[in-house]
Parts: sequence; C-alpha cells; structure tokens
Amino acid sequence: MKRRAIRIPELGGARVIILHRPHPTVQALSRQLTAIGLSVIQAWPELGPEALAADYIFFDADMGHDGMFPWDAGQPPIPMIALIGSEAPGRIEWSLKAGAHAQLLKPVGDNGAYSALLIARDTFDAQRALSVEIADLRRRLEDRQTVVRAVTLLAARGKTEVEAYAQLRQLAMAWRISFEDAAARIVASHGAGRDGTGKDGDDRHGRG
Repeated sequence: MKRRAIRIPELGGARVIILHRPHPTVQALSRQLTAIGLSVIQAWPELGPEALAADYIFFDADMGHDGMFPWDAGQPPIPMIALIGSEAPGRIEWSLKAGAHAQLLKPVGDNGAYSALLIARDTFDAQRALSVEIADLRRRLEDRQTVVRAVTLLAARGKTEVEAYAQLRQLAMAWRISFEDAAARIVASHGAGRDGTGKDGDDRHGRG
C-alpha cells in the first residue's frame, strides 16, 4: 500500500482561534503562536461563525461542552487541538468525539504548539483523504449494483445476461452517456413502466 506523503504546512499568517476561558494558558499559548507567525483570536464560551474562517482551533477540553462548535459533533471543517489538563477518561473521550486531531497538555509552557499544529494538520488531511476514498468506493459499489439491476431488467425481456450487457452498452453509446448512467436511466424508468429503451416494459398481455 502506497504511503501518503507528509506535507509540512506553511504556518506563517495562519489564523488561530483559542476557545478557552481567560487563563494563563491562553497567554502562554498566544505567545508561542505569535512567535511562529500566526494570527490569534481568543473566544469563550462558544465559537461564532468567524470560526469557519480560521485555519486552526485550540479548545479547552476540560470545560468543553456539547454545542460549543457551530457544526455537527465530530465533523470539524478545520484542524482542532484539544487543550487538556485533566486526563480523566471522560474528558479525553469527549475531546475525541468533538473531533480533536491533536492535543496539548496543560499547563502550557514555551513549546509544544508547533508540533501540535503539524500533527493536527496531518491527521485532518488524512481523515479528509480517507473520507473521499470511502465516498468513492461507496459510489462505485452503488454503480455496480445499479448495473446489475439494469441488466436484470433488460434480461427479463427474454435476453441472456450477455445480450443484456451488450444492449446496455449499446444504449450508453447511443445516449452518449456513461455505462453507469445508462444503467441508472434504465432502473429509474422502470418504475414508470418503461425499460429506458423507449419501449414498454414487461407486458403480460402479449405486447412487448
């Protein structure tokens, strides 16, 4: 299996939101991020629509709560780093369900933010790539099932499976669409009593 290349992002100029109550942690983290060249905004207790314009989010996992993010739980559109002071299983579980891609332990000192940003970005990109791959596999599986259904419908008119496949391919060429789209048209039209070829579907009264 081909390994995915790890990309080191350019962080200078990136926008970061720290979702954390006023605390020395915020000050220490802000110093690190500013030194790296990032623009920092602090927010609490919830994120507003401006979060969608950010590049990264650090959030307080210790006082985190449902509804603090303006998107569905576990589906953040940007990399997120959990700020964790308590390693209680319940807090860690909540941060993972919230969609944390990396973590930074509290109290925050003079380092750690840079590596957390890189890990979060790589994890986020890997999840996105996997989601795209899964969606593509599901689409291809659905296309195959549709082709099988279309061939079954065409074969019901007295053709062999080989002849039905050939007819479906001929229809795709005649309609100038893909093999899968032609199959979808056959299946969709079947519910209207037609087989998609311009002929009536199976007729029990001798027509067909």
